[in-house]
Amino acid sequence: MGLTMKTTPFLSSTPFRLVVLLLGAMNPYFDVGNSASAQTASEARRLDLHIGDICRLKGQEENTLTGLGIVVGLKGTGDGESAPTLKALARVMQNLGGQVGVDPKGQLLTKELKDAKNVAAVIVTINIPGRGAQQGDRFDCTVSAISAKSLDGGTLILTPLMGPRVDVPTIYGLAQGPIMLQDPKMPTSGKISRGCKMERTVLNEFVSGDTMTLVVEPSQASFGTAVYIEDIINERYTTPSLGGGSKKPNVIGERIAHAIDQMHVVVKVPSHYKENPATWAASILELPLENLKTQKRVVIQERSGVIIIGDDVTIAPVAIAHKNLTISTRTNSQKSFVGIDPSTKPDSKSKLKDLVDSLNTLAVPNEDVIAIIKALNHQGNLYGELVIE
Repeated sequence: MGLTMKTTPFLSSTPFRLVVLLLGAMNPYFDVGNSASAQTASEARRLDLHIGDICRLKGQEENTLTGLGIVVGLKGTGDGESAPTLKALARVMQNLGGQVGVDPKGQLLTKELKDAKNVAAVIVTINIPGRGAQQGDRFDCTVSAISAKSLDGGTLILTPLMGPRVDVPTIYGLAQGPIMLQDPKMPTSGKISRGCKMERTVLNEFVSGDTMTLVVEPSQASFGTAVYIEDIINERYTTPSLGGGSKKPNVIGERIAHAIDQMHVVVKVPSHYKENPATWAASILELPLENLKTQKRVVIQERSGVIIIGDDVTIAPVAIAHKNLTISTRTNSQKSFVGIDPSTKPDSKSKLKDLVDSLNTLAVPNEDVIAIIKALNHQGNLYGELVIE
C-alpha cells in the first residue's frame, strides 16, 4: 500500500531541517536514499552480532559517587550569603588550618564569612563504569550549583566523594580542579576533565554462587529474544559435533542456560571454570546471534529534533489532515509520488520512512513531522514502539 499526498499551496523546497537516521535496532548502518543498501547493511550487521552486543552481566552496572563541595574563584556569582554554604566554607577553612571563631557551644561562627561572594556550594558526581575502577584511575566529574548564579571561572576545592550507598560513609574518590562550562546557556553546571582520582578499588562481581546472569538490553528485551539466547548457549555447549562421536570443546552435557523472563538469562558456571570465570563469561558473550529479530522502534529526541526510524516500522491505511497538507494511504499502485515505489503492492503496508521521506521533500517543518508521528501512534496506526526522549 502506498501513500498519496496533496498540498495547497505547495510548500517551499528549502532544505528540510529534519534529521532522519533510518536504522534497524542496534544497526549502525543507514542509507536514507537507498533502502536496498540499508537492508544489505542490516543483514551484514546481524552476522556480526554477538550476545555481548545486546546483553550485560548482572553486577556489571554503573555506580555513582557523590560529594558536597565548595567552589571558589567566582566572579561575584556565588551564594556566600547562604547559611549552608557559609557552614561548609567554615568547615573547609578549619580543616585547612584557617582560624574560624566558635560560639560558647563550639559551633563555627559563619557571620565572619558573610561577605564571601566568590564561593558556592555544589554537588559533585562521577559515574563509575560497569567494569569497575582501580585505585588511581581518573574520571571526569560533573559539578552542579545548589543556588549560585554561575560557576564560570570557578575552581573546586578538594572534595571527598562517597557512595553508592549513602548509609555507608566510605570515601571512594577525591575531586578537585577548574570547572569548564559545557553549555554557556547553563552556567550553573560544568565539568572537570579527569578531575576525580579514585582512592579505593571498586570491583563489580558478576558471579553469584555457581551462576551468572545475562541482562538483555531494554531495547531488545522480549521473551523471544531471551529464549533465543538460551537456545544458542545450550546448543553450543551441549550438542555433540558430527564425526567420530567427539564432543564440541567445553561441552557440559546439560542445559546450562535458562531464560527466566524477557530480560534475564541465568547461565551456570561449569566447575572447571570456577577459578577463571572471566574466561567463561567471555566465551558466552562472544557467541554469535545470526538470526536475531530486530525491534520495530521509532525514537524521537524532541530537544535536538532528531528522529530515528527502524526500517521495518510500518503504518496503517490512514488519512491525515495537517495544516495545509492532506495525506492518505492509497490502494492504487499505479500512482506514486516522491519517495514511494510505484511497484508497491496494493495490499502491502506503507513504511513510516517513506512518509517521512515525502515530508522531507515537501520541506515540512520538523515539529510538524513529529506531531504527525505522535498522532499516528496515538490512534494505533503506527506499527512499532514510539520512544520520546
